[in-house]
Formats: sequence, structure tokens, C-alpha cells
Amino acid sequence: HSPAAPNMTTILALLYSTMLSRGHTCPSRCLCPDHHTVDCSGRALTHLPGPFPLNVRRLLLANNWISWIPSDFLLLYSDLVYLDLRNNSLSQLEPGTLSTPFSRLVFLDLGSNNLTEIPSGSFGESRSLIKLRLGDNPYLSAVGPHAFQGLSSLRELGLERNGLSDLDVSALEPLASLRTLRLEGNPWECSCRFAKLFAWLTEHRDKLPTGMEGLECTLPLDGGRVPLSVLSEESFRECRGTLSLADYLIVIFSGISVSVAAILASFFLASTVHCFQRISKGGKSDEEEGND
Repeated sequence: HSPAAPNMTTILALLYSTMLSRGHTCPSRCLCPDHHTVDCSGRALTHLPGPFPLNVRRLLLANNWISWIPSDFLLLYSDLVYLDLRNNSLSQLEPGTLSTPFSRLVFLDLGSNNLTEIPSGSFGESRSLIKLRLGDNPYLSAVGPHAFQGLSSLRELGLERNGLSDLDVSALEPLASLRTLRLEGNPWECSCRFAKLFAWLTEHRDKLPTGMEGLECTLPLDGGRVPLSVLSEESFRECRGTLSLADYLIVIFSGISVSVAAILASFFLASTVHCFQRISKGGKSDEEEGND
């Protein structure tokens, strides 16, 4: 070997090392204990610090003031498996922000934020997601009927200690792999809207870590709180004949239609009788003239 050969090998090694280190650059104010983990927890961040290494798998962003997630976030970091956004200032989720056809996300924690609603389609393509935590969002009072559509692998869903008074059962029905559902600490109301959810929970009580005893709802008359374990489907028997808003609209529309039809029929009948009378009078007059 020539004397220059070792030097060339050294130069190539240094270039490779430099390129590798640039590919794993750690964002400022964050820690990167390994090539696949970025820890930005508790750094008083108001936005995502990025750019992160493209091959990041575990991203820890808990205990900051982050209020917004870019809509193309998962498109850039398709290897991301674990995302912790606990205790931030997120107030809304744009549909599709946390879902892509190629997402590998398995764990997502959005607990202890300022979320008010989980719209339909929020996690539409996250078929790899196994654990989704949305608890401790005190202003979260609405969950879209298709909010969890497509989460075919989801095993754990946390909705505890939010502001939910009712929940559309159709939001839970697509979760075929669900094993754990946390709903305790919500201001559930024992209304007719709650009746279907109560029936679903009764059938799937094995998914509730605290059981039916750990869930309470408010009685409509005296405002008292009672555990669901003391209720039964008979407790909602008065709701069986209750009409929904759509039913009332149908009844009202039908009543108006019947009234209009009756008025038109009466008008038509009266016009027919009147015409008949005029024809009869005309016939009589002609007959009298003939007699004369």
C-alpha cells in the first residue's frame, strides 16, 4: 500500500462521521440520549423546536407551552413511534394532523391540554396506533361520531377527567381491538342521550378499569350523582318512547302537509260543488224558457 492510502481512509471516515452527526443533529434546548430519541420535556417551549432527526422514533415534548402542531408533522417524521405531548397548551386538532397513510405511530399522549373537541377524522389513517391518551382536558366536551374511525389496532383509549356529559356510541363502535377504556371523572348526565352509551358500557364493562362503580352520572331531577352500578336499563325506560328532534320535525312536517292537503281538498270540493250548482241553475233556466 502507498503511504497516502491510510490518509485517504482517515479522510473518508471523518467525512462519514460528519455526515452522520449532521443527520442526527439534536435541536437546541433538547437532549438526545440516542440516535432515535429526542427529549424536549420541560423546556418552556411555545412551539415545536425542530428540525428533528428524520429517523426520530421517540419524541418527548411534555410539560411545555406548545399550542400548535403543523399539519404535515407526521409526513416529515414517518418513523415516529412514540409521541408525548402531555401538559401543553393545545386547544384544537386539525383533522388529519396526526394521521398519515404511512404513519408508524403506536403511542400518542395528548393529556392535560386545553382541547375542547375531538373532531371526526382526527386520527383517520393511524392504523398502527395502540395507545391514545386524551384525559385531563377539562374543556373537552365534544367527541365527533367518527373521531376514532380507522383506529383498528387501538387497545387503550383514555378520556378520563374531561368535560364530557355524553358520548356518541358510534365513536366507540369501530374500535374492534379496544381492551381498556377510561371514562371516569366526567360530568356524565343520566339523560335519554346517555341511554345508548349506558347500554354499551353495560355490555363492555370488562373494558372499564374502575368498572361501572367508578363512573357516576347526574340525575336530571335533583342533580345528585349516582354510580352507574346502581342503574339498569330499566332506569331509562321512559326514554324508549322519547322522540328525537328529527322525529319531532317529521311529525310537524307531516302535520303541516296533512293540513295543506285538507285545505286544498276542501277548496277543490267547494269549487266543484259551486260549478255543479251553476250548471244546474243554467239547465233549469233553459228548461223554463222552453216551457214558455
